[in-house]
Amino acid sequence: MSNINWRSWDEPVTKNEVENVGEKLGVKFPLDYIEVAMDYNGAHVSPELFQVEGKEKVFGTLLTYDVEDDEHILEVFNDYQDTLPKKLIPFAFDPSGNLICFDYKDHEDNPIVVFWEHENAWEKEMLIEKEGLTEEQAEERARENVFYVATTFTEFLDKLHD
Repeated sequence: MSNINWRSWDEPVTKNEVENVGEKLGVKFPLDYIEVAMDYNGAHVSPELFQVEGKEKVFGTLLTYDVEDDEHILEVFNDYQDTLPKKLIPFAFDPSGNLICFDYKDHEDNPIVVFWEHENAWEKEMLIEKEGLTEEQAEERARENVFYVATTFTEFLDKLHD
């Protein structure tokens, strides 16, 4: 993690502020993420590239805890909630509007890091109404846009390269 250069971050936040947002989202954020979010709230990072199923993806910015900002973590979650699979909590954007998320499904205590692609992502309600899918089928379809990146937040940061 030492080769990472964080830049243009917002005001630092407290551990409490980060944990409170986690509580509102119904999750406990991993400690390695909390420590980075506290110091580098809303930051850009370099190196910024990482691999998702053999394709290069870009880490855009960490979501912020600044409630005045459009990229506030709760606002982003609420904006994407209808499309995001259950138990996915975004913590960063890529420059194309895709999300880098924690996936708590089957990993309640130690969420894995995944990449969620917004292309071809449909609102689950629409899938249920228009395609006659059950809620469970709509959830499975929503998960087709989720790609594994790393086991932990630290491992994700370690995978960043030029």
